[in-house]
Amino acid sequence: MLYKGLKNKLMCAIGACLLSTSVIAADFPSRDIRLIVPWAAGGGADGISRKISNIAEKELPKSIYVENINGAVTATGLMQMSRSRPDGHTIGVLTYDSLITLPRGKMVPGYSLDKMSMIARITKEADAVVVSKQSGFNSFEELIEAAKAKPNTIRIGVAPKGSGPYLAVHRLEKLTGVDFNIITYPGSSSAETEALLSGELDAAISSLGDFSGIIESGDAKGVVELSSEQNPSYLNVPPIKTFGYELETGSFILLAAPKGTPKEAITTLENAFKTAYDSKEFKEWIVKVGVTPSWLGSAEVQTWIDELQSSTFKEMDALGL
Repeated sequence: MLYKGLKNKLMCAIGACLLSTSVIAADFPSRDIRLIVPWAAGGGADGISRKISNIAEKELPKSIYVENINGAVTATGLMQMSRSRPDGHTIGVLTYDSLITLPRGKMVPGYSLDKMSMIARITKEADAVVVSKQSGFNSFEELIEAAKAKPNTIRIGVAPKGSGPYLAVHRLEKLTGVDFNIITYPGSSSAETEALLSGELDAAISSLGDFSGIIESGDAKGVVELSSEQNPSYLNVPPIKTFGYELETGSFILLAAPKGTPKEAITTLENAFKTAYDSKEFKEWIVKVGVTPSWLGSAEVQTWIDELQSSTFKEMDALGL
């Protein structure tokens, strides 16, 4: 009788929990939604997150507000998100470091993508190869031909060892069969910009947005984006797929919720952000900031993450990183 009584209580507890979850999902959202951006206010990820959430909230009965919680290469904010109640009222923004740098380095105890449910990918900001005016190169083909003719002489600048651009240049060498003279620069791309202007570099790798000033002035030229999609902001810069190569590198913005968030809440959020993504307002705005809109929904984004990690970690292993 005691066992039967405990069993009945357990079944009632489980039933109540399931009922509570279904009620929460049915009423979602019942309060304003907190969007954690794990970078300081004012950056690119922050600006894009604020813009699309401002449009997305028009599809919901409640507002979406952004909270910037930076630190530990995005881990601080995302761990707060993943530890929040899994009801869809707290979500977070993930970038390259969230998917690659942190999982690879295992640098923050407790951080894990397994504690998150992916909602969607919104944008990609591909790395690009930019050449200086002084180099004399006018196209990607000219750059590669020169690198093949004179190995280790074409000077190309990238961020430090282990960064996305650092991996990109080595992957580019492997794909095209060339050897560049690779020079690393700490900090932001401003050092590479100065090196391109001074003639210290022939080329550099970062996003086109990072070099927009010297591209607009004519002191540098984007010759290829390391992407399969055309950047609508730079229609004169072809994606590398145009030349028959498969190489996707750069940053991106993803949205995620705590693991265990009801499917109904995930779907509601995904639909709201997809409507915002498809809006004329967002499409026109995103082109102005030089970022490529690139949507993947909840059914597709996890597969993309798995493939990205697999290929990137394989390259890191080959480079001993």
